[in-house]
Amino acid sequence: MLFNSFIFWLFFIVVIALYRLLPHKGQNRLLLMASYIFYGYWDYRYLSLIFASTVIDYFVATGIYQTDIQKRKKRLLMVSICANLGMLGFFKYYNFFSSEMADLLLSVGMPVSMPVLNIVLPVGISFYTFQTMSYTIDVYRGRTTPTHQFLDFALYVSFFPQLVAGPIERSYKLLPQILEHRPKLKENFVEGLYHVMIGMFKKVVIADNMAPIVNNVFSRPVSDLTGPEILIGIYAFAFQIYGDFSGYSSIAQGIAKWMGFNLSWNFKMPYFAVSPSDFWQRWHISLSSWLRDYLYITLGGNRGGNLLTLRNLMLTMLLGGLWHGANWTFIVWGFYHGLLLIVYRVFEFKQGDLPRALMHHRIGKVFRMILFFHLICISWLLFRADSMSQAWEMFVVVLTDYQLNEFVYYSAGMLMFFVGPLIALEYWIEKSGDLLKIVNSHWIVRTGLYLYFAIMLWVFPPITNQVFIYFQF
Repeated sequence: MLFNSFIFWLFFIVVIALYRLLPHKGQNRLLLMASYIFYGYWDYRYLSLIFASTVIDYFVATGIYQTDIQKRKKRLLMVSICANLGMLGFFKYYNFFSSEMADLLLSVGMPVSMPVLNIVLPVGISFYTFQTMSYTIDVYRGRTTPTHQFLDFALYVSFFPQLVAGPIERSYKLLPQILEHRPKLKENFVEGLYHVMIGMFKKVVIADNMAPIVNNVFSRPVSDLTGPEILIGIYAFAFQIYGDFSGYSSIAQGIAKWMGFNLSWNFKMPYFAVSPSDFWQRWHISLSSWLRDYLYITLGGNRGGNLLTLRNLMLTMLLGGLWHGANWTFIVWGFYHGLLLIVYRVFEFKQGDLPRALMHHRIGKVFRMILFFHLICISWLLFRADSMSQAWEMFVVVLTDYQLNEFVYYSAGMLMFFVGPLIALEYWIEKSGDLLKIVNSHWIVRTGLYLYFAIMLWVFPPITNQVFIYFQF
């Protein structure tokens, strides 16, 4: 079910109506059943994967907690890691690695025929495997006490608002909310409405109206494109993927809030970032913090000196790129972000190092913001391109061809019309330092903004409904 579909809202109305009538335990059972229906609507066959991951990690975590033998704890933890990564690896990466292995052997004169499987990637598998795997790691580290309520743990794994595209919730944050009574507060509805409204605006108005521009550019032969056309396509994709993914996260926060749950903020105005570390504290925060806590720190973090720190940064981002998909473009995307982290860490900007004209604080910050936004746009070219050759050819054309045409003028106008108000709104929120600035504003201001969102949703629906981009991950 898509959050921006009639069938989902019909489903949610039924769920929330029943939810309000039930006691705490009944609410949890209802949400578990609703979560399995929600996921099974995509493909009921893959419910077995969620159930298998749930069963394995429930008993593994219990076993880790009940033993004092360190070797046994480690063996049990490896069962969880191997099982979850094994499922993820098979469904997401088998064909990619088998194809690459065949090409490698062919290049050294050993032609082989590797079996190719017709595997359909289960929706959201990268999200729920990381979520359930973090549970056993946290139990192993002593940060989480495992629950003995299997059905409540199953709800933690499959909670439908954030099941298929995050945020990736930690057990010590979400599980207590499942186990404890959730009070019905008026504030929950007010804040939930804000998340849903802005999330729908970002997804339907921003992302889905940028999609035709992006698809037009990336589906045409590079030889038919001009540099400004490709640049417009990259800018449009930057806001398409942001509106699409942050919109999903916001709607997930909102519908969870209406049921008394607090989900993590997954985005915090990422295009106002001035450096890679700043960006990853604002973009897909639940994944970047997961990679930091369970991979970067495990590798040694910054404890082994400068060279090892840089190595750990690169390995973390390479694996972060691979997490996104089985394609060399994602691996190079991760390498590029690792390189940005390393370069900024080694040559960290200081005010005294900037040219005299940029010494003023605001000017310097705006310069760094614009510079880094364009560095991020280079990464979005890698992310969106179908292949490395397409990405490279497009990059060359951007640098060498400057022809303007009607498509560029039209698309630039579309960008300014749809994205301009969003940038202004987020600048207002960023400047205030209050992520709930709209919720805490005067009711007249809030009503005016919601009215604007509603009008835009009504007047500018997308030509065709677009599936959430991160469902493929």
